[in-house]
Amino acid sequence: MKVAITGATGFVGSRLVQRLHGKGHKIVVLTRNTTFAQKVFPSEAFPDVEIVAYTPNASGSWQSVIASCDGVVNLAGEPIGEGRWTPERKQEILNSRKFGTQKVVEAIANANPKTAVATTGGTPATRCLPSVLINASAIGYYGTSETAIFDETNISGNDFLAQVCQAWEAEARKVKDAGVRLVILRFGIVLGNGGALGKMIPPFKLFAGGPIGSGRQWFSWIHVDDLVSLILEALTKPEIEGVYNATAPNPVRMADLSQTLGEVMNRPSWLPVPAFAIEALLGDGAIVVLEGQQVIPKRTLETGFEYKYPNLQSALTQILN
Repeated sequence: MKVAITGATGFVGSRLVQRLHGKGHKIVVLTRNTTFAQKVFPSEAFPDVEIVAYTPNASGSWQSVIASCDGVVNLAGEPIGEGRWTPERKQEILNSRKFGTQKVVEAIANANPKTAVATTGGTPATRCLPSVLINASAIGYYGTSETAIFDETNISGNDFLAQVCQAWEAEARKVKDAGVRLVILRFGIVLGNGGALGKMIPPFKLFAGGPIGSGRQWFSWIHVDDLVSLILEALTKPEIEGVYNATAPNPVRMADLSQTLGEVMNRPSWLPVPAFAIEALLGDGAIVVLEGQQVIPKRTLETGFEYKYPNLQSALTQILN
């Protein structure tokens, strides 16, 4: 396949490019910073990676390259868990996802259809390229709760992150008007060498680790390798369509996460981080770590997807050892 990817230089995107490259696929990296992308994907190591400059929220010549691709993976969006949620910051978080997706969908809709001859009867059959869009979303769609259990059938919440996810997914769904298969993956907290886990490890190394806030909030997670595998299956299996939770089947509470992390690192996990300290640092953005949701990947499991790391202990052991 030839796959266009936004957000390709990020934590998940870079791992996806590596896996696609390793399987012999061609990749188009759509990036705001071509210099940085060339450092992440040097041509001598990634000869099949084409780096294209793009402006996420604006139409442009970059959109024409999508017409030659079999699929698109849209991962781009301003980071949610970094910095205070000022009104301006919240607008950036929303706009980057809403309008960035809008322009990707516009590019797919404008792509010239490719004509192929059907294998039976000689009747011309028309299919569009790209034929599939994999669009990221987040489990923030469901809102937060200490007691509820969410799967793909639940309605959305009504807090800021839920509203962002609603707008994000609404733009992605417009691609179906072009006859393109759509897969929306609602990401949980992605664990790997970097991302959220990268921020939790340093205190544990200094023997100062512990649960954040009450410790009772749910932590719905997924190993980055399982997430990438799920994206690859969504790209290549036409029967996969619609919304899927990209989470491991065994969510845990924050206190359990901290205890398991301490055990794997052979460090204590006795020093909790009080909620007021996180709120002082992040303001409204503290909701990302102080509140959570118990999310089950019901539809994902129904596809037969096999998790390599279904349990937190095995995931953290692989990442840290």
